[in-house]
Amino acid sequence: MIYLKLLFVFLKIGLFSFGGGYAMIPLIQNEIDANGWMSPAEFVDIISIAEMTPGPIAVNSATFVGYKVAGFLGSLSSTIGVSLPSLILILAVSRFFFKYQETPLNAMIFYGVRPVIAGLIGSAAIFVAKTSIFKNGLTVEVFNSVISKPANVLDFWGIIIFVVSFLALAKFRVHPTLIIAGAGIAGILVNTFVPVR
Repeated sequence: MIYLKLLFVFLKIGLFSFGGGYAMIPLIQNEIDANGWMSPAEFVDIISIAEMTPGPIAVNSATFVGYKVAGFLGSLSSTIGVSLPSLILILAVSRFFFKYQETPLNAMIFYGVRPVIAGLIGSAAIFVAKTSIFKNGLTVEVFNSVISKPANVLDFWGIIIFVVSFLALAKFRVHPTLIIAGAGIAGILVNTFVPVR
């Protein structure tokens, strides 16, 4: 039954991913690919919506994926699945964490886990970039064509929106909500007034 499958898939994601919602994105994407639930472009759209709505991105993404796959009950199964491991683990760990926070073993564990979290978040960024900067995703053929035929493979408007958004956030400290709203408006304008790319 699809509801149980969604529950167990997202239980697994919730149980074995560390580093927050962005670190879960590669795991969710891997399960979506393995089960053929949606295309990479659809998943990037879900990430965008999950980022814009209140709440943790992983829970929002799980809810949207579940709804896309199996409607309301699918979203309920996915949300419970991704949230339950965190709830159980945080209740169990919080009891001991502050008591043993200063132990050398604890410091060593976090020293090893932090780079993995950075790698998972970087992987999520690359996945989103592949579908938003390259017209048909990133393959070896596309990568080889970037130099010889960039207009055929690169989405220049996507790159411009990315660069402007990055500069607004990193250099000018514009609030992320305003950047998301501005990028959405830019997407509407580009798709309304620019010929099909």
